[in-house]
Amino acid sequence: MTAFTTAAIHGDNTRPDAHGTLRPPVYDGVAFEFSDADSIRLAFEGRKPAHAYTRISNPTVDEFERRMRLLADAFAVVAVSSGMAAISNVLMTLAESGSNIVTTRWIFGNTYSLFEHTLKPWGLEPRYANMARGEDVAAAIDENTRAVFLEVITNPQMQVADIAAITSLAHKRGVPVVLDGTVTTPYLFRSRDFGVDIEVISSTKYISGGATTMGGLIVDNGLFDWKLNPRLAASARKFGPGVLVALLRREVYRNMGACLAPHNAYLQTLGLETLALRIDRSSANARQIAAWLLGHPKVRSVNYPGLTNSPCFEIARQQFPKGVGGILTFDLADRAACFAMQNQLKLIRRATNINDNKSLILHPASTIFCEYGPEEKQAMSVSDAMLRLSVGIEDVNDLYEDLERGLAAL
Repeated sequence: MTAFTTAAIHGDNTRPDAHGTLRPPVYDGVAFEFSDADSIRLAFEGRKPAHAYTRISNPTVDEFERRMRLLADAFAVVAVSSGMAAISNVLMTLAESGSNIVTTRWIFGNTYSLFEHTLKPWGLEPRYANMARGEDVAAAIDENTRAVFLEVITNPQMQVADIAAITSLAHKRGVPVVLDGTVTTPYLFRSRDFGVDIEVISSTKYISGGATTMGGLIVDNGLFDWKLNPRLAASARKFGPGVLVALLRREVYRNMGACLAPHNAYLQTLGLETLALRIDRSSANARQIAAWLLGHPKVRSVNYPGLTNSPCFEIARQQFPKGVGGILTFDLADRAACFAMQNQLKLIRRATNINDNKSLILHPASTIFCEYGPEEKQAMSVSDAMLRLSVGIEDVNDLYEDLERGLAAL
């Protein structure tokens, strides 16, 4: 296979542009004309490949999907409007009222809210297990389980599960694994190689090239026998291994209006070209910053899977040999110390989002997890003393200086 960055820049080169442009054009239109009535009929019936309406498919979005499919070595990719759209569309395709998903409380706050406050009232039961304990996951799976869902590195708890072990036990029970691979992307972690069936990614993060645009990706690795899923079984006999994407295109994705804007797809295709360079830089910066914070007298603890003192260091090294990305957390004395430290920063931005080119800092307990009470935060391992730092690609000495400015105020 062509190396990652070469493939990101050149794609598969199978669709030369009619005018010879080296950059695929942006098709910002909505509707597409057909030469005759039969052609548009066949397109709507799914019997003739064609773009009919941008909410369903679009040439610019298709190019982004093709590029991602190549980089992930995937069976199929569907681009959507955000990472949350990717998660919700997948689960609404796999599950139904009365079924359940097995997941963990150690996940991103909005994902937990989706499970608890949006999907649960509609009849989908979230079951919470410790992903670091395979026996907990196995015990939670039953005949109504439609997926096991986890994050590649939990945000903000920074836990790393043995993903191959999780996929193995789930597959023995006939259940697919859905993995949120936002913080690694296919550059740091090839989910297919670890048995992951579906990977969801917020392309808003690393892939967009610096928080330029919102977007999400659904990556079908083509590993699961969808005849084992009650929602997809009947259609699987018609569509074969492509049934998941077929039902997304023809039903859930189409009906929920989760389409990615063509201009966003263009910018994210452009972002792919420098993806490896930016991840390498932010990962190296994060590793150095984590080690520096670990030795600082005003920092109580640092959580980064790339540090040798992390309980996840060994499994992270096995699964992510190129690095573990640019996110870390560290604890100060209390909430007041976290606020005081943030208020002195001049370079690092006080902002949500992760994997921007800029370094961003956030107090998770008072922002992303603010809707949850003390007991829920404790169950999710989100303390008032924790700060989350998304390390960007700035010169690392400038980051040291800014962090020292903040910590000196304590």
